[in-house]
Amino acid sequence: MEITNPGLPLIDTLRFIDEPPRSRNESLAALMRRMNICEERGSGIDKVISQVEAFQLPAPDFRTTPQHTVAVVFGPRSFSGMDRQDRIRACYQHACLWYVSGKPMTNSTLRGRLKIEKKNYPLASRIIRDTIDAGLIRQAGGSRKDARYVPFWA
Repeated sequence: MEITNPGLPLIDTLRFIDEPPRSRNESLAALMRRMNICEERGSGIDKVISQVEAFQLPAPDFRTTPQHTVAVVFGPRSFSGMDRQDRIRACYQHACLWYVSGKPMTNSTLRGRLKIEKKNYPLASRIIRDTIDAGLIRQAGGSRKDARYVPFWA
């Protein structure tokens, strides 16, 4: 499912998960909150990512065009059906979600997210390495065997 919204976001699409809410028209936003039409917490994307992970779906793709913001939510797809960019996006969003929950991502948590068997831990290691090379996550401690990772902005 693709959702297109006119206008560019007020924050970088890579920061949708952790940034506090900002409104273009605060008076209208306040009215909509009082009428219970929208929330003020800015947790919508976090909820989407949580549900995507719970149902083992490919990570959503958030991007911009010169005049629009586009969100693409994918249907079920196996690990083998995901391409390199899908896996990097999933790893980054997983690291963000764990970080905002107060926990670092590990090889083990990523394997759980992507349904990779424990014996295939090098697959998860490769995805983590690709995501580090893309500049989206960084190691935040631990030895090589029990390394912990956080988003680049943490």
